[in-house]
Amino acid sequence: MARLQDKYVNEIVPALQEKFSFKSPMQIPKLEKIVVNMGVGDVKENPKAMDAAVGDLTIITGQKPFITKAKKSVAAFKLRQGMNIGCKVTLRGNRMYEFVDKLFNIALPRVRDFRGLSNNAFDGRGNYSLGISDQLIFPEIEYDKIDKMRGMDITFVTTAKNDEEAKELLKLLGMPFSRG
Repeated sequence: MARLQDKYVNEIVPALQEKFSFKSPMQIPKLEKIVVNMGVGDVKENPKAMDAAVGDLTIITGQKPFITKAKKSVAAFKLRQGMNIGCKVTLRGNRMYEFVDKLFNIALPRVRDFRGLSNNAFDGRGNYSLGISDQLIFPEIEYDKIDKMRGMDITFVTTAKNDEEAKELLKLLGMPFSRG
């Protein structure tokens, strides 16, 4: 959505410049990329689970996911090195802004008992991660066509130097943080 990019240029950049008194426009933090990761733990028992997860992630993000493989063998999890264990998508540019708009304005409000996102999920370097317990909050996913509820991890990677700048950027983009 060009709407969110226009909002970033016309409203968010001046607000961040004023709040943090940046001297150069290059210091103003921006959203660099969004990584959406979906782990598929039941792929050992059900090989078709990976196809379903890839299909769901493709529908949600509009981009074909990359299949992730196990780096090490772990006997406790019956995992061999090189086995397919999940899929992920890295979104940049227009697709990233479309996904942000859809996530903040359509998907998150559909979560039951939603009171906002945690303020404590920053990593200290200006990146924010959140977990979603099922893919049904996205309107593109049809309830009848899913075989299993699968969660996903969404990481917002920003160019911010610290968590305070990143939080302000995400808040101005429309991220619904909790009031606490």
